[in-house]
Amino acid sequence: MTPRARIAAVGAIVALAATPVAAYAALDEESAPAAAPARGAPYVETRLYFGTERPDGGPPVTEKQFLAFVDRRITPNFPAGLTIQDGRGQWRDANGTIERERSYEVTLLYPTSEARTQHPRIERIRTAYERSFGQESVARADTPTRVDF
Repeated sequence: MTPRARIAAVGAIVALAATPVAAYAALDEESAPAAAPARGAPYVETRLYFGTERPDGGPPVTEKQFLAFVDRRITPNFPAGLTIQDGRGQWRDANGTIERERSYEVTLLYPTSEARTQHPRIERIRTAYERSFGQESVARADTPTRVDF
């Protein structure tokens, strides 16, 4: 077989081998349901993670103390609502020690258009908790989302 014939044969084999894959891909595309239309308005979802163990070895933050903090510091800034979940978490502290502790996760939802005004409020909440309960930090995670009530 000449080199030219060999190249043509290999090309034909490759083309034939790819044909079923392309056929299945086309079938999948045709049978796939259309994407659901986006629902709701653009919002930001902010999750705050509050630990309860004190780095100085003092008594942990109690549920009563945490809920009083929520009533004083978070609810006035987010009166439309929030979600609190109990948790167990771990993280590496400033000394490199892995700390395991009871924690609270607070979820806040607010329109994207309010993000600039909500950001400093959230930072004040974090700072107030750190100072009030001797915490090294309060973790924060922001995610864009769509919300429909």
